[in-house]
Amino acid sequence: MNTERVGTGRLVTVFGGSGFVGRHVVRALALDGWRIRVACRRPDLAFFLQPLGGPGQIVNVQANVRSPESLAAALQGADAAVNLVGILAEAGKQKFAAVQAGGARAIAKACKDAGIINVVHISAIGADANSHSVYARSKAEGEAAVREALPDAVILRPSVIFGPEDDFFNRFGTMARFFPFLPIVGAKTKFQPVYVGDVARAVALALAGKATKGATYELGGPEVKTFESLVEYVLAVAERDRRIVKLSFGMGKLVAAISQFMTSLSLGLYPKLLRMTGDQVELLKSDNVVSEQAMAQGRTLEGLNIAPESIEAIVPTYLYRYRKTGQYQEQRS
Repeated sequence: MNTERVGTGRLVTVFGGSGFVGRHVVRALALDGWRIRVACRRPDLAFFLQPLGGPGQIVNVQANVRSPESLAAALQGADAAVNLVGILAEAGKQKFAAVQAGGARAIAKACKDAGIINVVHISAIGADANSHSVYARSKAEGEAAVREALPDAVILRPSVIFGPEDDFFNRFGTMARFFPFLPIVGAKTKFQPVYVGDVARAVALALAGKATKGATYELGGPEVKTFESLVEYVLAVAERDRRIVKLSFGMGKLVAAISQFMTSLSLGLYPKLLRMTGDQVELLKSDNVVSEQAMAQGRTLEGLNIAPESIEAIVPTYLYRYRKTGQYQEQRS
């Protein structure tokens, strides 16, 4: 428990607080004493957040980035705000431009109209207005909208985020359980996976005034790994003997096109585990690591006095379930 209790008596609205990163951010803010209003599309599905704080400390409300009125209502009386709204792939009306660009713009405007300047916006390493990836361009557009409306907002750009509920290590763990081989695109692309708890702590410290106002921080873990080495690590921890099939970017585009066609043809019933998009292939053409400039300027986890957790310290605690006998593997005779 944080003895400073920097948020005691103050209210923070967390947009997208019921997601993977959101639940950890809510917990970190609760430990800091904040009263938390979780704004999400389906508050009835977010009651699992209640035990993360004391009685009445966490309240869920309905809000949608397409509804300015709901955003204003969610911010009423708040002292600070966090925007965690984002998607990894487009589906139906959930488009990158609408969610990560338009959504960020709407939330930033709502904060400005409410007079809230203590704002943290979660983006991603790789956000680039000139990228060939729609995801990366939308992230950059969202950052620009936040900067225009809220010059003092703190922007956090994490690399691939890992934790018990992640969609990265768990994805390949599941694939290793069911498939004899694992196809990957961009085997030599570099990542700097960051623990979700460290990202959450960075959010809490930024709201507590420990980050430089108006700065953009890049969050990465202590190790830089290639995509191939990360998948090899999953196989080692899960104790699965599987072949890694390295696909070229051209072949990846073809596989993605087939995947998207099958998803459309099946009306969305095509297994999520097998889905891949052309935009994801485009993202894999660029390394996803903390820049030298950010390190030199202290715009990192270390600059916030956070010692980042390693993959080896966290990932095995939830990847054991992909072994043939789960947590009982070592007890086999």
